[in-house]
Amino acid sequence: MDFEPIISFFQYNSKRWPELFLAIFCLLSLRWYLENKNKVLVHWPILDEIPSLLQNAHRIHEWSVEVANEVGSTIVGKGPIFSRLRLVFTCDPHNVEYIVKTNFANFPKGEEYAETFDVLGNGIFTVDFEYWHAQRKIANKTFASKEFRSFIAKMSRKVMEDSLLPLLSQVAKEATIIDMEDVFLRFAFDSIFTVLFGINPESLSISLEENELAEAIDDATEALFYRHVLPPRLWKLYRWLQIGSEKKLVKAWSTIDRRLGEYILSKKKDMLNGVHENDMIAIYMRAQEQEQKNNDLLPKGDGFLRDTGLSFLFAGRDSTGTSLAWFFWVIATNPSVEAKILEELACLHSNTIVGDDFEEKKPYIFNSEDLKGLVYLHAALCESFRLYPPLPINHKGVDKDDVLPDGTVVKAGFKIFISMYAMGRMEWLWGKDCLEYKPERWIDEHGKLSPIPLSKFYTFNAGPRNCIGRDMAFTQMKLVTAAVVFNYHVEIVEGQIIRPKPSAVLHMKNGLKVRIKERRS
Repeated sequence: MDFEPIISFFQYNSKRWPELFLAIFCLLSLRWYLENKNKVLVHWPILDEIPSLLQNAHRIHEWSVEVANEVGSTIVGKGPIFSRLRLVFTCDPHNVEYIVKTNFANFPKGEEYAETFDVLGNGIFTVDFEYWHAQRKIANKTFASKEFRSFIAKMSRKVMEDSLLPLLSQVAKEATIIDMEDVFLRFAFDSIFTVLFGINPESLSISLEENELAEAIDDATEALFYRHVLPPRLWKLYRWLQIGSEKKLVKAWSTIDRRLGEYILSKKKDMLNGVHENDMIAIYMRAQEQEQKNNDLLPKGDGFLRDTGLSFLFAGRDSTGTSLAWFFWVIATNPSVEAKILEELACLHSNTIVGDDFEEKKPYIFNSEDLKGLVYLHAALCESFRLYPPLPINHKGVDKDDVLPDGTVVKAGFKIFISMYAMGRMEWLWGKDCLEYKPERWIDEHGKLSPIPLSKFYTFNAGPRNCIGRDMAFTQMKLVTAAVVFNYHVEIVEGQIIRPKPSAVLHMKNGLKVRIKERRS
């Protein structure tokens, strides 16, 4: 048989095979793209889910809701095929309760979490196990102190009375526009800083001057968010190259260390001179000395005080400031809710200030103890937290192989991301009106606070790592919201697009521009 014609044919066409294979590959790729382009979560060849994550990083919180609705409330994913990255996304409260409470010990924050949040050092929010227990012991003792709780309430009221309300009155008088989120972040910064160091940095002044430390915390928060959404190898490469948010973090870190170091040194000098103060750092200095006699696990030196101060600055400033901004956004867009809050406050005012001249009391500040009994205000705050949780994402590791309540298998080394933002927006959890702002869902038929919603509400975490400042946050927010709602009307400037900023804390992307008007009796 003559094979020469066959050989000649293959020799002739072999030159075109690369073109043919490329054409087939492009055709199959185009078909695959057309079939998947409208999916909210796409499993890309080789890279798997990473491109979808990066594509939606700018709207990560809204995307988490879309993913949960389309794919499921718990998803097991993975990174590129050449990596060992395994991810679990969940917004199922049954899984969350198991992770943060029922089997807490198996879901530590882990070494990778500590590296991601390295700017916080060895503070209470980054360490695990024995080191965490040692710090939690001091924190529990501090926050349980009646003297310290009284100090917190006193300082918050003073910052509000001396800075926040005069600023709002001035803005109302001049009929100017302000960024309410910026105002509340400044208020929260001054409040928590005063609680920590006993000194008011006065960033909430009429001039609204820049504050170096607060801006450094903002830059650090931005970098921490991108470390959450980028593959670890990628953000570590950015860190090594000193580019993007990692470059800003280096500068912010230096500023934070320098400024906190100055305040700690000043505090140590005061204590050496016999000044006895009730601020948190002074309490920790005294507790640190006492605890170290019996507990070698407690970090020593100024580094521990720096890490403690920064951890609580992160928690107290951003979470409270952003939560206040979202609260006034939702009540401004739901005037019936604002009217009910105002009615409740007016009733409290008339019962506590009998015979006093209302106009002479302007702006009026309520007593924090009296506010504890207000059902509707508390429900309105809870509903705002449900839709706009200050910490929208929680991050956990897996120590040993386990099975979550919904049957999801998790392996040792997996990373778990809990979306509080998505959890508050699931129809199967909250009903068809899940996207509506309805404080009434927190109130039972007898007009009292209902315990039922709390079973699916993890804004303040739960279990051993539940938010230690929860009561302080509610006290502070009630004090502020009551005073502002009762004395002023916050009017949202039209034409704004209000949406979450891609951040580890639920900041508003473009702030909240408002006009302030004084209420008339």
